[in-house]
This record gives sequence, structure tokens and C-alpha cells, in this order.
Amino acid sequence: MAPEESAEAGSLLPSFERRFLAARTLRSFPWQSLEEKLRDSSGPELLLNILQKTVKHPLCVKHPPSVKYARCFLSELIRKPSGDSVTLSESTAIISHGTTGLVTWDAALYLAEWAIENPAAFAHRTVLELGSGAGLTGLAICKTCCPSTYVFSDCHSCVLEQLRGNILLNGLSLEPDTTAPERHPGHNAHDAESPRVTVAQLDWDVVTAPELAAFRPDVIIAADVLYCPETVVSLVRVLQRLSACLKDQQAPDAYIAFTVRSPETCWLFTSELGQAGIPWEAVPHHNQKLFPYEEHSDMAILKLML
Repeated sequence: MAPEESAEAGSLLPSFERRFLAARTLRSFPWQSLEEKLRDSSGPELLLNILQKTVKHPLCVKHPPSVKYARCFLSELIRKPSGDSVTLSESTAIISHGTTGLVTWDAALYLAEWAIENPAAFAHRTVLELGSGAGLTGLAICKTCCPSTYVFSDCHSCVLEQLRGNILLNGLSLEPDTTAPERHPGHNAHDAESPRVTVAQLDWDVVTAPELAAFRPDVIIAADVLYCPETVVSLVRVLQRLSACLKDQQAPDAYIAFTVRSPETCWLFTSELGQAGIPWEAVPHHNQKLFPYEEHSDMAILKLML
């Protein structure tokens, strides 16, 4: 960044810092000046400096602002012309229409961060996500990790409807609805830079082994789906079916991210994995925190060997 550009960009930092620490309304921030500066200078470096002066400010680390305020600020910040961003439509209620899948939970943010830091785990591969919810993790992977195919899945009709809308909202082409996308050569000929994206209605309790085998995933992921004993048991059964029906291909990698809410649920999950003959190991915590979490959230990712 040239010296004059650095000086002008530096004048933005105190303005953002003062307004954020005072929790001013978002419309009071100098967004227009930021957009102009991003077009003339190094966007990522400037945005990183703004993050250090706002959500990563020492005062905010010690006395965090409300999660809602921080998320709204970050949502506005990533809309600026500095690269790919993810836009989501979500419910304001934790439980709506009989499901918790209409909001983004912390483990989805945590898994998205890990994916952004480890794009090689997904590049040029077919990814099957179990319990996609609002779709943040999958959208982040599609935009930053270059998968060849991405299969979002869930079982609730309202979640699937919102999920399809979020995929289109982020400029991705959506293949016709299917339970088992059929591979064929040149399926990405329309846009070599974008993955082939499908949405599948997947009920873990009734899906069959042949239906799962047809996805032929290279990577399987899930985030924050261990919220009750019933879902833990259902998830492990699905993973066991996947493991059994994919013997004719290289075993897929599987990553399960979750918020540690109770030792009993974590013990049940690892116990069920043991009974199913699925080895696992804990993934080391990643370095960069990109999203704000609920206070005292404790997240983990397990890598399963199917």
C-alpha cells in the first residue's frame, strides 16, 4: 500500500474503532469511504486492520459486545467489494416450524473457519453435508475451497426451502432436486469455476444404503447435529451405512463439528462410534477466528475413519 493510501486508510480506522466501541448504529459507520478505499488499495489488509480495531480489539476481547451486534457488523463488512462473501436468510427464532435448522449455530461457523484454513481437504472433491441447516458452512466451502460437487442435505421441508433460497442468493447454480445426483463427464461445463450444487432431502432414519452410495462422496461433513441422544444414534447409523456401502471406493474423509454442551452427549457419540467400529481422532484447533461465538462456547471437530 502506497504511503498516501496508508494514511487515508489509517484515518478510517479510528472512525470504525470509536463507533464500534460505542456500539453506534451500523448506518453511522463510514461505509462509503471504506468502499472507495477498497477499490484503490489492498482490501484484505485494510479489512484485517478494521477487524483488529473492532471485533478483535482488546476491550472487545475482554468485554465482548452482543453477539447480534458483532454479527450484524461483520455481515455488513463482508458485503464490501473485497472478495467472496456469504449472504444468508435465517429465522430469528431458535426453534421455528418445529425445527432448529433455520438458524446458523456456532459449530457451523467453527467448521467453516476450519475449512477456509484447510481448503485442500475439499478442493476438486465431492462433498456431502449431513444436516446443512441454513447452509453457511457449505456456502463458505463452495466459495473458498473449490469442491467439484457439493451436496447440501436436510430433512425438514422448511429448511430445504430456505436452503435453496440461500444457495441462489449467493449466485450458485442449483441442479434439479435429487436424492442421488448422477455424475456425468463435463457436468461443470457451464462454469468451470463453480461446483455442481445439489440439495437432497435426506431422512437419516429411512435413507437406504443404495441411496447413500449413489452420492459417492469424497468428504462427509456435519455441524452441530449432536443436540440430543436420538440424533446422535441416527447420525452414527447413517455413517455406518455409508462406511459399509462405499467399500468399492476410497474411504471418504468425515468431519463432524459440534458444540460441547454436555459431557454425556460427547460420550454417547464416541461410544456409538466405537460400537459401530468407526475410529476417530480430534482435529487440532485452528488458528484464525473469523466469526463471533456465543460467550463460553466450546467447539470441537472429530475426523472419522470410515
